[in-house]
Amino acid sequence: MAERDAIIQGSRRLSYAEFDDAAARFAAALEEAGVTRTGKVALYLHNCPEYLIAQYGAFKHRAVPVNVNYRYLDDELVYLIENSDAEALVFHSSLSECVGRVRDRLTNVRLFVDVDDGGERLDGVERMSELLADHEPQARQERAPEDLYMLYTGGTTGLPKGVMFPQGEFIERLLVSAVSLGLLASVPTSRDDVRALMRSFATSDPEVSIPCCPLMHGTGMWIGAMPALMVGGTVVLLESRSFDPDEVWRLTEERGATRIVIVGDAFARPLLRALERREAEGRPVDVSSVRHVMSSGAIWSAEIKDGLRERLNATLVDSLGSTEGLGFGASGATHEVGAATAHFALAPTTKVVTPDGREVTRGTGERGMLASRTAAFAYYKDPDKTASTFLRIDGQGYVLTGDWATVDEDGSVTLLGRGSMSINTGGEKVFAEEVEEAVKRHALVDDCLVVGLDDERFGQRVVAVVGSPTPHAISESDLADFLRGSLAHYKIPKSYVVLDAVRRAPNGKADYKWARQVADRAVNAN
Repeated sequence: MAERDAIIQGSRRLSYAEFDDAAARFAAALEEAGVTRTGKVALYLHNCPEYLIAQYGAFKHRAVPVNVNYRYLDDELVYLIENSDAEALVFHSSLSECVGRVRDRLTNVRLFVDVDDGGERLDGVERMSELLADHEPQARQERAPEDLYMLYTGGTTGLPKGVMFPQGEFIERLLVSAVSLGLLASVPTSRDDVRALMRSFATSDPEVSIPCCPLMHGTGMWIGAMPALMVGGTVVLLESRSFDPDEVWRLTEERGATRIVIVGDAFARPLLRALERREAEGRPVDVSSVRHVMSSGAIWSAEIKDGLRERLNATLVDSLGSTEGLGFGASGATHEVGAATAHFALAPTTKVVTPDGREVTRGTGERGMLASRTAAFAYYKDPDKTASTFLRIDGQGYVLTGDWATVDEDGSVTLLGRGSMSINTGGEKVFAEEVEEAVKRHALVDDCLVVGLDDERFGQRVVAVVGSPTPHAISESDLADFLRGSLAHYKIPKSYVVLDAVRRAPNGKADYKWARQVADRAVNAN
């Protein structure tokens, strides 16, 4: 199996032997630079083989890889690097301009490494290709199930938070998910079981997974990449940095993809439209290899599922989860059987509870928050948010996901939404409060509320309802230009409604219902 393809992107192919060798060389570079055990290694990268090399190299060194959104600008980047205490930063050279502007503010970083994609090379920065060539592989070392793994999430307040997991239990959860999908017969419980499993993988047809979403997100890494690598499969990475459904279907045919991983309608709708277009042209896509299309992180509507399941003899898996945990519930659709929008069968370890911890009674229509068993145990350096999010139910650790739902008589749930007002746009989370605060820094703005409206292309579009004492003196272009210096582009509202005042409740709390109505009327009138 050592010569089997582990990672493919365009003309680049890394076998398992090459992948392991490169990761071990990166681990040696971390060691030489003085990156500590449990030290953080920040990955500020687009999808590429180096993302996985650096991540698994960090694991080999017993360091902790940290995901960084490649859309982050100066202040956002500095916050996450400093909050995570990162000791190394790996970034694409096309992002060098931003890194260069903030480099002096990254007080803990001792190793800067760039991956060449045509951008400027900063002084004192190691190039990944040269770094790997200049180091011998680090010797294998014993690692412990308690070794830390961490993934940053946007969080309900808009500030990223590092969700911490023990690696052993996290991997066990991934293996349980693989069993539920039929990829494994059982979860291995000993080294002999693992060896037997590896021997079976060597003689079987490999899983071939295409993560359509970024590896920096849980969906791309936990569903798109890690499971395939755990079972001796191949991860096929897209070359385009904006989602291209035709590239997905071309690679599906060329590579015999068995799994396609997406984030809701923002990906599923273009994939369906591309299939329909190819059919109309008399060039239908060969999708016979696809066994699973998997989505998590955003709404995947029933009508789009129906269009895909008519054309694929595959299971469409709509997974309910969050960065704080895996496998809260799922909804499955096949060629023969459809599935509703936002309707899930809960995992046995997931409950719907009221704010005081009481479990919601089935069929009553009562609303509650999802609470699920998880391997995660805390947010990094945030004890207050940890205390309010991670709790004990019947003596076991649970996480409150922030998702509200009702429970049907059969125990399935209908998801109502995230109470924190997060907006899912193009597979990205945008938190209303963060954007509101950025808008309110404009000199002519008194107040702002931000909402998400349904959008065919992006799933949701970000809309700002702005209050200004001089509403006619402020334009949409003025606001957009102002925000470009402080927010990643996907967070910048697509539309603005400028009024003389924003309505709030008597106690000062935001009236999002009013804001959404105002935004909907204004956007649909244009």
